[in-house]
Amino acid sequence: MVDLSCLYLRLSKIVDKVFYPKYLYVYMKVHITAFFCFFLISTAFSQQIPAPEENIPYLVTFSKGGVQSWGDDDFSQTWFFVVPKFQTKPVYIRIFDPEICGELDEKKVEFNSKTQYSVYGGKGCFTTKDVRDNQPKGNYKSGNLLYTKTFGNNEIYDGEWYTFGPFNPKEGEFVNEYGGYIFKIISEGISGDDGNLYSYFLSESPIENKPIEGGNAFTFEYSFRLSDNPNNVAHLYPFVEENVIAVKISNFDFDNDGSINIVSIAKKSEISKSSGDNIWATSEHAIVAKEKKTTLDVQFIKSKKLIKNNNVTLYVTNQYGDMLPIYTMPIGGSPNSNYKVQFDKKKKTTTY
Repeated sequence: MVDLSCLYLRLSKIVDKVFYPKYLYVYMKVHITAFFCFFLISTAFSQQIPAPEENIPYLVTFSKGGVQSWGDDDFSQTWFFVVPKFQTKPVYIRIFDPEICGELDEKKVEFNSKTQYSVYGGKGCFTTKDVRDNQPKGNYKSGNLLYTKTFGNNEIYDGEWYTFGPFNPKEGEFVNEYGGYIFKIISEGISGDDGNLYSYFLSESPIENKPIEGGNAFTFEYSFRLSDNPNNVAHLYPFVEENVIAVKISNFDFDNDGSINIVSIAKKSEISKSSGDNIWATSEHAIVAKEKKTTLDVQFIKSKKLIKNNNVTLYVTNQYGDMLPIYTMPIGGSPNSNYKVQFDKKKKTTTY
């Protein structure tokens, strides 16, 4: 396998030496960097949730006795894993810090909560209409229940991984559009009032995080913890399907902690309405042809107010009100990769 980091450095050094005119230098450096970013993204495995590229520390699910003003609007969160159709080895779903009692979790008074994780597969696991909703209602627990476990004040799981499985890939629901078998995992705060912070990994191994080639992960409503670092920008990637001409982006309980910026393969920046404390905010954005079959980059840019432990929920719909899948990695090209570089000789400035 080619060492891409070494290749990148070698090409960059050649550009440093050869392209003396400033506009050519900047042009080549930007396009080499964009190519490598796109290559790495397109060949990466997006089975860690949240993925490192998202700059999101953890998922968050509060228990049903909690208050919505802490950032979780419905005390339930559903994610989907896609296992490619050519996968024959068993797969595992691993959960980091599944209990509710440790340093990562958010305590209201005293830890008194329980979170139930349930894995589903089989017919209707994904294709049932109620699954693609921003609220846990109707038949959202469709399919065959393959595994379930409830965690509470279990200190032995604090900061540790717990593994569900093994699962035969064909135990999922085959969906041709997604190129493989889909498994669903639902986390629900079934009692108490605390917040559970955790993460997932789809793995080929029960004891380590070993990505599955060609695997993927997505959700329709994303509840997550923002970083406390005001310099960190969180990234979410809703996928724009072919029939989409406009999207509505809805976010909950951002606490006026900065701004929400949308970047795409065709647009440098477009501001989306951000929410305050315990309220929803929704804004509509037109979609151009180049943005279809790609992901938008919805960026949460924090203010300098140092708001800590800020939990936010987001979902995206199209012009018909249908939910769009939110992936952990860009699809169809990295946002910003198509921008042209222009050098103004008079002003001696470069624009992208």
